[in-house]
Amino acid sequence: MNELITQFIHYLTVERGLAKNTLESYQRDLHAYCAYLERENFTNLNETNRMQIMGYLLHLQEQGRATATLSRNLASIRAFYQFLLREKFIDKDPSVNLESPKIEKKLPQVLSVAEVETLLNGPDTRLPSGLRDKAMLELLYATGIRVSELVSLNLSDVNLNMGFIKCFGKGSKERIIPLGRLAIADVSRYLERGRPMLKKRGQEEALFLNHHGRRLSRQGFWKIIKKYAQLANSHKEITPHTLRHSFATHLLENGADLRSVQEMLGHADISTTQIYTHVTRSRLKEVYAKAHPRA
Repeated sequence: MNELITQFIHYLTVERGLAKNTLESYQRDLHAYCAYLERENFTNLNETNRMQIMGYLLHLQEQGRATATLSRNLASIRAFYQFLLREKFIDKDPSVNLESPKIEKKLPQVLSVAEVETLLNGPDTRLPSGLRDKAMLELLYATGIRVSELVSLNLSDVNLNMGFIKCFGKGSKERIIPLGRLAIADVSRYLERGRPMLKKRGQEEALFLNHHGRRLSRQGFWKIIKKYAQLANSHKEITPHTLRHSFATHLLENGADLRSVQEMLGHADISTTQIYTHVTRSRLKEVYAKAHPRA
């Protein structure tokens, strides 16, 4: 089974060009599924049927896993079986006609413009690390890019004269996103006064560096945003994705069209972007309730 998983991941890497995090998710889900089958004495995938898949999903549910986790695991298992059938490793696909658990779409946490201002003003720009943190936070809010895309940026991906960045999203798809004047100013200050102080010996193409002079990691950025969330005394849970959600919501609230926001966020399907229209509607209700004398 492990060898088949390895072949499947190789196929996803070469043929589909999926992102590293997505590949790791598939691998983790499938190793857990196959370990379950082996405990149930199923060592041949050709002998499995829909009852084993349903049993595994029930097993996950009993462990208290969220509906979204169950749905993701089923998607991984279904894609695996489809690959095995296509490559003639199995005779039939037992995942056919299995319905995914219904996921309740939660509205993302969004900051107000004032809350964003407070968060972005947290870094001490007298320090090289403060200049870096300010530039990263401004860039996230200015572009709505994912944290993985932020820390993957190289110096060559930023064009401050033209006012845009180039990033590679899911499936290694390239997109160009415009930068606002404040983000341009803060990234410029970081490049002039912050990055040279963080850079150690040797060449480093990464835009954002840690205190060792190497590329900042996702985990490193998570610690940074948590630090400034505490400084902001926000009653909301602020994660690295919060600024992405706020970017999209504030654009739509101020008249941006859904297709443009979809392109900037790098969503393959516009239905993913449409959740932000629900956010703006709910915020309109809040404003109405507070402002209308007879609400």
